[in-house]
Amino acid sequence: MRRIATSGSLVVLFVVALMWPLAAAAPTAKPEEVGFSAERLQRINDLVQRHITAGDFSGAVTLVARNGRIARLEAQGLMDIESRKPMQKDAIFQIMSMTKPVVGTSIMMMVEEGKVRLTDPVSKFIPEFKDLKVAVLMAGGPGAAAGGRGAAAEARYYTVPAEREITIRDLLTHTSGLVSGGLSNTEARKVGVKGKESLGEVIPRLGSVPLDFQPGSRWAYSAQAGFDTLARIVEITSGMKFDQFAKTRIFDPLGMKDTFFYPLEGNARLVTRYTKNQSGKLERAMGFANFQNGVYFSGGGGLASTAEDYFQFAQMLLNGGQLNGKRLLAPRTVEMMGSVHAPDTLQGRPKGEGYGLSMRVVNNPVDRNTFLSQGSFGWSGAFGTHFWIDPKEKVIGILMIQTPNNEMRSDFENYVMYALVGGGVNGTGTN
Repeated sequence: MRRIATSGSLVVLFVVALMWPLAAAAPTAKPEEVGFSAERLQRINDLVQRHITAGDFSGAVTLVARNGRIARLEAQGLMDIESRKPMQKDAIFQIMSMTKPVVGTSIMMMVEEGKVRLTDPVSKFIPEFKDLKVAVLMAGGPGAAAGGRGAAAEARYYTVPAEREITIRDLLTHTSGLVSGGLSNTEARKVGVKGKESLGEVIPRLGSVPLDFQPGSRWAYSAQAGFDTLARIVEITSGMKFDQFAKTRIFDPLGMKDTFFYPLEGNARLVTRYTKNQSGKLERAMGFANFQNGVYFSGGGGLASTAEDYFQFAQMLLNGGQLNGKRLLAPRTVEMMGSVHAPDTLQGRPKGEGYGLSMRVVNNPVDRNTFLSQGSFGWSGAFGTHFWIDPKEKVIGILMIQTPNNEMRSDFENYVMYALVGGGVNGTGTN
């Protein structure tokens, strides 16, 4: 005989249903409870507003957390200037290269499962990467004096054999020379994404592109190709398209419901992207990149996300690979990701800032001119997004804007640290 629920039990079920989303939300705290000064955190509002008033960007979402609890989540300015739509705390941003740490995490999951080694040559998974060449600029040829990206488009060069194969670690640390801003960028454009091509169709063609330098000899940022190649390796080793791997293995377990590759068009919560024109005024950036075609899941910069969603990912890393009972990585693996693999003494790296496995690492705060602790790590996106994790102070900072502004990134870091005045309840920071 089927039991009929009483009115009291229905009320209980209704209340539980209402409470479920709240239970799943990230925990919050008053600033003082986690060792921040509320008055000093308020200075971040003033910092953001100064930039908005100056016309540097349309609006921002800033998040500051410590000991796993959000002490600040603020939205300021506009999502869209033309419609005067106010910025929302759950606004969605194109995070571009903040996709890379997600790819780094994915690769390290494959490492833990024994499907990939950091020392593996890329050709083990993509045979076309065997026997790569290195481009050498001809002395006195076109572009030889000027150098740089523009000159590389007209430069004449010859190739020499790579002294060794590029490895998974080379790609993770930007020491491979694969489409790293030099001569290889010109050649890469000839084999780039066409129409509705996927990673599986495009990445093998990169094997015909000469490297910018001998593998491991310097650091130079591979804005897209290096991590697109890593995303393809995740596809090959996991048997899943990268968007599905990221969703089922990372986003769903962490409760990142607003992090995705596609679709971007028509999303009412997507923040409009702006660039500065020659007169210094904000100008609406039209359309999307050619690789944002619906089927190409760019590991170099394809994701969109919110501040709260990305906080879940960052907190997982700060917790040593787990969040809310879901373990993605071992603590030692996360420690390796946040360790210096490309030191600041390597050509191409700035003083005080080494590079780990998919993220920058602060190895000397004084040399970097930052108030972050030694060992802090994180990365940024080309459209202005930025995050870092300070393991010593258990602090996470996330900045979401959609116009590049390097000054805002560094100021935001320091303003957060200026507001840190104690260890907080159960904290491990300074008192």
